[in-house]
Amino acid sequence: MALASKNADETVADVLIVGGGMAGLILATALGNAGVDVVVVEPNLPKSLLDTDFDGRTTAIAAGSRLALNSIGAWAEMQKDAQSILDIRVTDGHSPLFLHYNHEDVAEGPLGHIVENRVIRSVLLDCLGNLPSVALLFGRRVKSLDRDGSFAEAHLDTGETVKARLAVATDGRGSPTRQNANIGVNQWRYPQTGIVCTVEHEFDHCGVAQEHFLPSGPFAILPMTERRSSIVWTEREDLAPAILNLPDKEFAEELSLRFGDYLGELEIIRPIFSYPLGLLHADSYIAPRLALAGDAAHAIHPIAGQGLNIGVRDAAALAEIIVDAMRLGLDPGSVNILENYERWRRFDNTMMIAATDGLNRLFSNNVGPIKVARDVGLAMVNRTPPLKRLFMRHAMGVLGDRPRLMRGELI
Repeated sequence: MALASKNADETVADVLIVGGGMAGLILATALGNAGVDVVVVEPNLPKSLLDTDFDGRTTAIAAGSRLALNSIGAWAEMQKDAQSILDIRVTDGHSPLFLHYNHEDVAEGPLGHIVENRVIRSVLLDCLGNLPSVALLFGRRVKSLDRDGSFAEAHLDTGETVKARLAVATDGRGSPTRQNANIGVNQWRYPQTGIVCTVEHEFDHCGVAQEHFLPSGPFAILPMTERRSSIVWTEREDLAPAILNLPDKEFAEELSLRFGDYLGELEIIRPIFSYPLGLLHADSYIAPRLALAGDAAHAIHPIAGQGLNIGVRDAAALAEIIVDAMRLGLDPGSVNILENYERWRRFDNTMMIAATDGLNRLFSNNVGPIKVARDVGLAMVNRTPPLKRLFMRHAMGVLGDRPRLMRGELI
């Protein structure tokens, strides 16, 4: 289908996606593959989105998310720059007890892949460039969104208007679209700051991801291509500014105290990113002619690397509901249709939010009895193969009521 336009300043589509982050681009690609007319409005220009200084972070792509990306035609190119996670080793401080996940214990292949965010965006933008039913409006902002009657009508700062039967907010945890719809949130800040950087190291990581639980918070070492690793370092918010202001040599020494020497000499690759850590969950994922997805609906602690993965599930579920409704001649923006999305995703996301919050609170302390209990718990899980496989497959996103895309199918 071609995008309909009444005049040069007005575009009419089936779905308007506000925000061109990764969840929004995945949703647009899924819908575009099904021939749905989509408009994406994103304030940044493509060059900025692909700049390392804009976002030099990486994402852990779980097995279920990999299946979804493959279903929409994005994984083949992404895989060229992806590092397989073959093993995960979880330790609590200097305790000799640990938890070890081995990819050979499950049938679905690698436990996940580490991909740079700029690579994910680049591949998705290339895919969208080949989909004639998707229009990408970069360098524009939605000034107002009217959702009365049969359309959601967005007025852009350029004077353009976009009308769609459904608007989807994927404009981040501070989502102006969510706020303007008067959808409340439950949220709180952790007394922690996330520090993210990339290091080069002397020896090969062999595809092993490390998660060290320290009193200030988890310290993750995620394997990347070419003898590189991504560091996701959770630090006390009162100490983080001093660490971030250290000269390169002193910062590397502070990092090495937590990293260890098992991969030999380390070299910091700038830039170094930092951001406050917190939890957010929208009171509702839907409003008349509006759905929230990705960080606009929920934001979690990075302790389990599941942030984008639950956003991919949102996108896959919402795309399936929209496409199925349109094939039946139904209105994809009607409340009855959108309630199916809310029911499908809210419970799953609530469980993930509770799990990550609980893990962070359990492990980010040095209280003696609690430390003993959690170390014994890690060891027990490690020595109980059926339970360990269950945890592994849940983290891989291959359990539960999955959307078709996350089962490797088309919508």
